[in-house]
Amino acid sequence: MNDDCLFCTLYRDGDHVAATDGFVAIRDIHPQAPVHLLVLPARHVDSFREIGEFPAEEVKRMLEFIADVAAREGLTDYRVEVNVGPSAGQTVFHLHWHIKGGWA
Repeated sequence: MNDDCLFCTLYRDGDHVAATDGFVAIRDIHPQAPVHLLVLPARHVDSFREIGEFPAEEVKRMLEFIADVAAREGLTDYRVEVNVGPSAGQTVFHLHWHIKGGWA
């Protein structure tokens, strides 16, 4: 965890939609879809470029958590996105996934 990181703070103290050992889901404060959640790992790495720092089992659990959160929200069709770097739209430098869905 990084004391200067917004998402580390939200991981510790945020309003979690779902949580499991090592991961939480929160609602995006600027939603771009009817349902827009962020999945944050406890482990602080700046971006997806550093996914290799996660053991394979942890990556598997993260992906399973993403699918579980989407199902809990009642989503059957949805998009999972990760922005890598500022020119791709990454504004907070703590690895996270966007779950977007709920379109009619």
